[in-house]
Amino acid sequence: MAELRVTGLRKSFGAVEILKGIDLDIPDGAFVSFLGPSGCGKSTLLRCIAGLEELTQGGIQLGARDITDLPSARRDIAMVFQNYALYPHMTVRKNMAFGLALNGMPRAEIDARVRNAAETLRITELLDRKPRQLSGGQRQRVAIGRAITRQPQLFLLDEPLSNLDASLRVTMRAELAALHDRLGVTMIYVTHDQVEAMTLSDLVVVLDKGHVAQVGRPLELFHRPANLFVAGFIGSPQMNFLPADVTGQTADSLTLSVMGGSLTVATAAPALSGRVTLGVRPDRLEIAPDGQLSGTIRLAERLGTENHLHIDLDTGGSVVVITDGTHSARARDTVRLRIPPADAHVFDAAGKSLPRRLDAATAALINDSEGPAEPARP
Repeated sequence: MAELRVTGLRKSFGAVEILKGIDLDIPDGAFVSFLGPSGCGKSTLLRCIAGLEELTQGGIQLGARDITDLPSARRDIAMVFQNYALYPHMTVRKNMAFGLALNGMPRAEIDARVRNAAETLRITELLDRKPRQLSGGQRQRVAIGRAITRQPQLFLLDEPLSNLDASLRVTMRAELAALHDRLGVTMIYVTHDQVEAMTLSDLVVVLDKGHVAQVGRPLELFHRPANLFVAGFIGSPQMNFLPADVTGQTADSLTLSVMGGSLTVATAAPALSGRVTLGVRPDRLEIAPDGQLSGTIRLAERLGTENHLHIDLDTGGSVVVITDGTHSARARDTVRLRIPPADAHVFDAAGKSLPRRLDAATAALINDSEGPAEPARP
């Protein structure tokens, strides 16, 4: 095992620059997700690390070795692809052993590695079947098993669950987490699904248009997003954003005018004036008679344990509010909404998040969350 360091990585296809200067430090033994929308560069970054794409600029170091110019076969990295990439004419046993046999490993060692990987993934009874005789989840286990047999320093997983149905994805997420705990090896996981990233990862790297928008533990990204993009991308339904104007400021607070209402937020912000953006998550907005906002419920989605209320505001725009599943609100009801000051996020004109004070319980939860410390470089 070894830590991974990416420095100044740029990748262009012709005149189109996909990765625009990526700097990352990934700790040894961490489970790290690359998260972002389609086209943000996460799979390209993974392929650059794997040696499947040539870098335009920058360097990659795995442990003490500079692997920037090494061919993929010599990087000591194993990759699991989205489409499984199994040989259809080979049995599971032969699929898992093929790469080892090519490298001239003794038969006894190959058999031992295949057997151990199969036992780890609980696919021993499948070793003599061919891929067409397997379910999607079983094929994915075989693809992961093939990577395990190589005993690499680094695992790369490129959206490995995207072809599975919803219930199987939940099962496989749990199995991947357990596998990482057993192996203790560094894993990098590419996904556009924030639930996968938030539930599996020690650290999440959020990518936006070829840049690293933020690196942090899952709960930190949720409670302390660095900018508007991260705030809007992390969380479902996404954070509500409202235009606001600064009407007053002290050393530790801002007073804002929000669509006709007033709100004072605790923050040690630099001197500000003019227009800012106020963010509040749907589960933090409260239906209350003394609320700063008023509007009409356009749609009430009743999901059992909770309701998602889509509300058109009287002053323009809309928000989503999450209530308890027993709440009586219905479509076409008029409501007032209160923004709790402690739950407000404020973003300056450039979209950067202002410092935010968290309650003691939330701060302790972030600080005590499992996983390695943040990398030295964002």
